[in-house]
Order: sequence, then structure tokens, then C-alpha cells
Amino acid sequence: MHYFRGLRKEDIAMSEPNVQVYTGSNCIEVQYYFEEETHLMDALVQNKCEYELLALIKEVAARFRLSIHIETAPLAEKGFRWRFKVALKKDNKTGPVAITIATAVLVAMIANPLATSGSVEAKQLIDQLTATPEFEQFTEEKTKTLIGKRIQQMIASCSNLDASNVLKKRRSNFFELLKKYPRINRVQLTALDEQRSKITQEKTITRQQFEQQILTSDVLEPEEIDNVDIEIVSPVLKKSNYKWVGVYNGKARSFTMLSKEFKKLVQSGKVEFKNGTIINCQISIHKKINSEGTERITGMTIDRVNQYYENDKPVETNEGKKQKKQPEQGPTQQLALFM
Repeated sequence: MHYFRGLRKEDIAMSEPNVQVYTGSNCIEVQYYFEEETHLMDALVQNKCEYELLALIKEVAARFRLSIHIETAPLAEKGFRWRFKVALKKDNKTGPVAITIATAVLVAMIANPLATSGSVEAKQLIDQLTATPEFEQFTEEKTKTLIGKRIQQMIASCSNLDASNVLKKRRSNFFELLKKYPRINRVQLTALDEQRSKITQEKTITRQQFEQQILTSDVLEPEEIDNVDIEIVSPVLKKSNYKWVGVYNGKARSFTMLSKEFKKLVQSGKVEFKNGTIINCQISIHKKINSEGTERITGMTIDRVNQYYENDKPVETNEGKKQKKQPEQGPTQQLALFM
């Protein structure tokens, strides 16, 4: 099994500026299997699936800081099979290794269920790849050092894979398309080297497993931020469902005030607002992802008001005082909860 193609001497001779350095290219093969004996697939479904796969390839490359170009590779075999040839845009000694790792990780990430960590699997996969005899073919010390650094960078980048909403959403889109197309009963993905040898074992996802790859909601977990100063532009002085308006991070934003204590203080007239009135609070930012995995803010709430200002003097609220009194749970206190 060939993981990396050997570098020829002429490939790595950097002393001559006009000498080309082999950048390496691998293929990602996608094969669809059908319920009946057929090699035909709806063109629109196939086109949409390709669109999502290309977006997945680009996202993994971006996470690994690789500048790539993608080409469709021709196939001589029968069956409904597609290959995407992935190569670096610029000459680089570490290209063969980088492309091999990126394509292998991509296949693993697409096949990985949402409930499990793709980052952990990706790191384990890199360890397996770099422990193979093929990796030992790089004997020139300078090249080995460069490759070692590139591998460490890519291992570090694996930590960001699970956090990528683009990967989650694009993968979800891909399998949602296949789920809605009943003729397909499974899909197989394989990472191949230049000689069309498998880099890792192919990944097969059956129709019964498609659901495990699909997001059930586009709503993200709210992001909570404490000790935030907000300049109030438009307060709500009476009981209503109207939203407050305040300046957060230099921009005017609409907020839903959830602090019952602060609303009572305002409605009873105990808090007066002047030009430039500021409150210190805890907020929650609510987000969704669109069809491309891009986050967008859908709403912001003020969950707790820690303090407000009267004549430039801070006035602490009762809920702010209670929050301060709550001790941080250290290891001993956390252990006591289970005793």
C-alpha cells in the first residue's frame, strides 16, 4: 500500500530556482450503490451532492491551511463512481504528505457520525499514516524536518475540525440529499494515492446510517458572556414584549431583557435613564447556521444585570450580589457533591 509517492532527487533539489518541486496529488473517490441494477443517477441530485462534497474538501483544506485546486478525474470502470483529484496550488516539499493526510482525514470526517469526535479520529489517523514504512522513505534531514513540522501543524489543526459548522452542515446537506433519493442504499468513500492505491480502508455509509450524519436543528447553543457593558439607547419603561436597544461592541443591537429584577426597578422608576447610561450584565447570543454552515445571530438576551450607574456611580443589583457570592467550585467542592 502506497501512502506517499517517493520524492526524486530532481524533485527536491532546491538549489536550482527553476527546478519544479513535486506538490503531490491524491484522489477522493465517491461511489454510489443502488437498490436496483442501474448505473443511472438523477443529474440534479448528483450535481447537488458534488457541490456539498467540493465545499467539504475546501473546508478541510482551509482548516489545514492548504491552498488547493480540485479537478475531476476520469474513470474507466463501470458503475457510478466519481473521483476528485486534489493537489496543492504551490510547489512544496511537504506537499505529498499534506495532501495524503488531508484527503484521508476528509474521508474519515464525512463518514464520522455527528455524535462522535471527528477530531480525535483524525489525530489517530495521522498517527497511523505517519507510522507506516512508506513514511520512512524521506531520508534527507532537511526534508524530514520540514515534513515533521507540517505534520505537527496538521495534528494541531485537527482540534478545530469538530468546531467547524461548515463541515457539520455540508456533511448534513450531503446525506440529507441521499436520504431523499430512495434509489441509493449506500455510499462509499475512499482516499487514493497517485497510483490509485488505497491510502486507508474505504468508508461505507449505509442508508440506515444516513440519519446519524444529519443535523436535527440549525440552532446553535447560545453563547453566554458575562461582565458586558452595554450603553442603553432605547429602554422599555413599561410591561411589554418590546425589545431594548443598546450599543454592544460598537454596534446598536436589539436585546430581550430577561432580568425580572431590573425590569421591576425600571418600571417602578427606581432606575432613570440618561444619555450614555450603561449597564453591566450577562448576555446570551443566540445563533443559527445557514445552508452553507455560516453562523448568523438570531437574537440577544440580557439574562442578568450585575450593576447600573447613577451619576456615574455603580449600583450593584441583588442578582449581581448573589452571583458574586457564589463560590467557584474547585476540585474539592465538586467532589463533595458526589459524597
